[in-house]
Amino acid sequence: MRNLPHLLRFDDARALAALFLVVLVSLSLAGCASLVHREPVRINVVGLEPIPGEGMEMRFKVKLRVQNPNETAIDFDGLALDLDLNGRPFATGVSDGAGSVPRFGETLIEIPVSVSAIAVVRQALGVIEGDGKAEVPYALRGRLAGGLLGGMRFSDSGTLKLPDPLKTPLKTPR
Repeated sequence: MRNLPHLLRFDDARALAALFLVVLVSLSLAGCASLVHREPVRINVVGLEPIPGEGMEMRFKVKLRVQNPNETAIDFDGLALDLDLNGRPFATGVSDGAGSVPRFGETLIEIPVSVSAIAVVRQALGVIEGDGKAEVPYALRGRLAGGLLGGMRFSDSGTLKLPDPLKTPLKTPR
C-alpha cells in the first residue's frame, strides 16, 4: 500500500466524529433543559406617578413588582406594557431597561406609559354615562424581553377603586 498524503487518517476521522456527536448531544440536552416548564411571573402594580407629557398626552411611570417563583433567575433587556380599563385600551409603554429578577425573588420595575387624549375622553364618557361604579376593571399585559426564547409574557387583571367624586355620574341639567 502506498503512503498517500491525507489530512485525516481513518482513526482520526472516527475520533473527530465521536467528538462531534458528544458536542451535539450536549447541546441538545442543554436546549431541552431550557424548555422545562416555568411558572408564570407574578405582577403587581404598586405605583403610578405622573411624568411630563407632550401636547394632549398624559404620561405616567408605572411601578411593577415582579415576582419570580422559579428556580432560575429571569434576565431581561426590554419591557412592553398594555393597560386596558373597562375593556378598552387605555395606556401603552415600552422601555429598553435591563435587569434581572432573582430566583424565588422579586424586583421593582418602572416603565413609562402614554395615555392619548382620545383614551382619556373615552374613559371619561364611560364614567359620565355609567351607573356610578365604585370599581373599574383593568387588564394588564406585557413582556419582559430577552433570553433564549425571546422573553417572558405576563398578565394581570382586577379592579381599580375610583375616588369618591368619580363614583357618582354627572347629572345633566334639564
